[in-house]
Amino acid sequence: MFDSREGQRTPNVIFKTRHNNDWADMNSDDIFTGRNVVVFSLPGAFTPTCSSTHVPRFNELADALRANGIDEIVCVSVNDAFVMNEWRKNQNAENITFIPDGNGEFTEAMGMLVDKNDLGFGKRSWRYSMLVRDGVIEKMFVEPQVPGDPFEVSDADTMLDYINPQAVKPDDIVIFTKPGCPFCARAKGMLNDYGYTFEEITLNREVTVRAVRAAVGHDTVPQMFVNGELVGDSDAIAAWIEGRAQRKAA
Repeated sequence: MFDSREGQRTPNVIFKTRHNNDWADMNSDDIFTGRNVVVFSLPGAFTPTCSSTHVPRFNELADALRANGIDEIVCVSVNDAFVMNEWRKNQNAENITFIPDGNGEFTEAMGMLVDKNDLGFGKRSWRYSMLVRDGVIEKMFVEPQVPGDPFEVSDADTMLDYINPQAVKPDDIVIFTKPGCPFCARAKGMLNDYGYTFEEITLNREVTVRAVRAAVGHDTVPQMFVNGELVGDSDAIAAWIEGRAQRKAA
């Protein structure tokens, strides 16, 4: 079992980072002292769960975490600075600071360094997240020590729920569109004007009108879903945005 470090100070180590094509040493005390920081650590850059779920959701919830007093969100992995920088670009994770723990010094001092020789990884970090206030670990969420790569408690939603169970999370918005469609352009313009972040699925050879028909029962676009619920076409989207604006103003 991994020992909890709640109530203890974070390890004091130097991270070897790269900025503007030059080496730059970063002291862990500079990251944590006098600040509220959320850290999540994972087995490796570009690996499936880390890339598909762990990093993207922390990036999505960054504004909500900051609204609840978090100064910085840090991803730590036992990878070198070159790999971590490229992974950050690949993930478009502009809301997260990626920290390379290339020698595993921070991870080892946290008691989270594990043997992944069976996968050819060598020594890597166990998956966990923690809330650090002024250099002291307030809360840790450590994945259960079972075979494989469990991902049950170190996710962004669990952390945000701990910090504030009533925190407002961003809506999951998906909109089907078609190139050259003026109604689609209008809908996307409205969403952008009101600051909504959305995932756009553009109809093409791979994503055909059949996908829209299967989802909503007819062929017209745009079609928008919010948190799994169908909102509808551009007029419905306009009404949804107006209703949200009125409720916020009330």
